[in-house]
Amino acid sequence: MKVVIVGGVAGGATAAARIRRLNENAEIIIFERSGYISYANCGLPYYIGGVIEDEQALTLQTPEGFFQRFAIKAKVYHEVTDIDAKNKRVYVTDLKTGKRYTESYDKLILSPGAKPILPDFYIENERTFTLRTVEDTLKIRAFIEQKQPKTAVVIGGGFIGLEMAENLAELGIKTTIVQRDDHLLPTVDIDMASFVQASFRYHGVQLLLNSSTEKMSAKGNKVLIGLADGQQISTDMVVLAVGVIPENNLAKKVGLELGIKGAIKVNEKMETSVADIYAVGDAVQVKHFITEQSAVISLAGPANKQGRIVADNICGINSEYTGSQGSSVIKIFDMTVATTGINEQQAKASGYEYEKVILTQNSHAGYYPHATAMTVKLIFERKTLSILGAQIVGYDGVDKRIDVIATAIRAGLKADQLKDLDLAYAPPYSSAKDPVNMVGFVAENIKNGVVKQFYYEDILSLCERKDVVLLDTRTPLEYMYGHADGFINIPLDDLRMRINELDKAKKIYVMCQSGLRSYLATRILMQHGFDAYNFAGGFRLYSSIKNEKLLSNQCYSCGMEK
Repeated sequence: MKVVIVGGVAGGATAAARIRRLNENAEIIIFERSGYISYANCGLPYYIGGVIEDEQALTLQTPEGFFQRFAIKAKVYHEVTDIDAKNKRVYVTDLKTGKRYTESYDKLILSPGAKPILPDFYIENERTFTLRTVEDTLKIRAFIEQKQPKTAVVIGGGFIGLEMAENLAELGIKTTIVQRDDHLLPTVDIDMASFVQASFRYHGVQLLLNSSTEKMSAKGNKVLIGLADGQQISTDMVVLAVGVIPENNLAKKVGLELGIKGAIKVNEKMETSVADIYAVGDAVQVKHFITEQSAVISLAGPANKQGRIVADNICGINSEYTGSQGSSVIKIFDMTVATTGINEQQAKASGYEYEKVILTQNSHAGYYPHATAMTVKLIFERKTLSILGAQIVGYDGVDKRIDVIATAIRAGLKADQLKDLDLAYAPPYSSAKDPVNMVGFVAENIKNGVVKQFYYEDILSLCERKDVVLLDTRTPLEYMYGHADGFINIPLDDLRMRINELDKAKKIYVMCQSGLRSYLATRILMQHGFDAYNFAGGFRLYSSIKNEKLLSNQCYSCGMEK
């Protein structure tokens, strides 16, 4: 059996190694048009920022190493330009010599990946970059070392854009992010993104949200960026990070069936519409595990799994891909942001009737030193309590909690069943009631009517009503240092003594710092005959959202000319 693989990195390299482990006699050839057969794609921004110092650390496997360990022929700087599916041959060009030849196959695996989107406004110039390959990384780092830029603009607020902005800022380069949407990091909702944006602002990164780029021009040693509102930014360098699209040139040529965004359609076995041709990685359309809708999810984890599944099926082991749920984690300076499943915006778009839990908990026992806060947002179906997704923003232990919830989703646990998980506990690592357990407790309380919630988006309308009381149950000192408009202050510990100050004819909407004291207050009030609601997320979340809304409406002088 002869297997030809087009493209290395996560999907292609994984498939090759797995085939060899299953079949010692198979002939395996990988064609990779770049100079690197298997590299740490996700580590590229950190090499630019100097966090990863050794260029060799980015290379996970060399062609020589692949052949020595796996007896796999890995040919870099070789591009497959066409496929003859009828005669099972691929057309190859050696990019160094220009030589062209054909290679036969019994099974063909396509792992071409994705390519950066170049917007209509883009003009090629030596100071504007995309980041996708090791070559891109080396080019950007060399530019920074040689040209010593003082300013940079990152266009796009997704994973690559934010990681690049962080690393540029850490190098002392004054960095601006231009984002078309109303918040950074589209995988999270705008409320959770407020913490992300605050972190960037704190570290000196300027944010231009709701800003569309319309023009680009190069003038001397500057790049000029023209925005839709007429503003112009003059900068020393630009990083384009507006997204990627599946690389489908070969798929089109051979007539493979394509799906959304031009991605290659595959079945559960990763088979394409043409016999003996498989596809994996960022180029393929998959089923979203939550919505069961078609999706393109460009992440390393799914690509590795798909490579293994293809190898299994080629070697006679029945293996199926059950879908992606988009679990991800990103470092933003000292902060960690993690997600799994779908967010609230996606839940609305998909027509789900859902509830949400937002709470803030410590990363470990509060009495043990250096506990840090994390805010957890869980979204689940109202009737079935099926978990739709989660977002966590914090510092220590965020990755652990998102992985627990991701596992719970895959196992089919309901939101209230998170309370039953028997999680490891010791004061340096967690609390006896882990944040994941706490989310389950709140979900159970919502199910049983023990607590009713309200949210940030409700506050403006509540302030205009005469039939409600807005109550802040924090201490007078906390209240003095900042509170939501319209809220009166009765500390939780004084509530029973002062409960007669409240009007039972009115609904009571209660807030505290994190949501715990206000929950306790609603329990007191409800058992005294009041109709009480708890603010999800607490004043910590409220103030973060409010501050970001105010700052997002300001105009920043980052070299802009009106």
